[in-house]
Amino acid sequence: MFIDTHAHLYAKEFDTDRTAMLDRARAAQVTKIFLPNVDSQTMAAMLALEASAPDFCYAMPGLHPCSVDANWESELAHVLQCLSERSWCGIGEIGLDLHWDKTFFEQQKLAFLQQIKWAKEFDLPIVIHSRSATADCLDLLEEEADERLRGIFHCFGGSPTTAHRITSLGFLLGIGGVATFKKSNLDETLQHVSLHHLVLETDAPYLAPVPHRGKRNESSYLPIVAQKIADIKGVTLEEVARATTDNAMQLFGCTI
Repeated sequence: MFIDTHAHLYAKEFDTDRTAMLDRARAAQVTKIFLPNVDSQTMAAMLALEASAPDFCYAMPGLHPCSVDANWESELAHVLQCLSERSWCGIGEIGLDLHWDKTFFEQQKLAFLQQIKWAKEFDLPIVIHSRSATADCLDLLEEEADERLRGIFHCFGGSPTTAHRITSLGFLLGIGGVATFKKSNLDETLQHVSLHHLVLETDAPYLAPVPHRGKRNESSYLPIVAQKIADIKGVTLEEVARATTDNAMQLFGCTI
């Protein structure tokens, strides 16, 4: 069994074959898929997918840092409204992004901190986006750390030192298609990280693993990532599947 802890399967890239794509995921032994939100504009499509595939797709509300702009407070109010209306498995994806635009970085930090506080209030794990800003994310998390704060660093691609800093906070590392890229440098890092700190993800439709790199990603490719981790760590595919599934189930166990 495999669990995809991060996939945007509600995206328009899947509008022509979403049902077939989900069937391929099931055939690949993917048993659960977690859907992180982007902003208020993506909520309806995400919730529709969750409703169409109960006990398979799980939605999460959240404000992506790249959607933090002049309207960020209104967007945050929408997140809080969603959190108050029903139960959820987590909050995401949230965090910081310095790769594309630094204009609203201070607002990104405020939005991130607010959603961290809500996660603790509602006792939910968080799914973190930290592109070109992992150190900044960790600085904020270390200030907020307590027994309630937990989650995943999505699309992890850092050094052994950074991995240790993340796992010391009790967070998991989300490993996806980047692990199969020749220049990712994840081989060395993963050799120093226990399977107990890892979960699988695709970030579909983005970051497809080799040999599908450059094409649309989908959850059925998750075993490729798992096999790469197995090869790096010198263990069996079954060991990776079991450990990463257990980790995801424990983290999101409030609803599954």
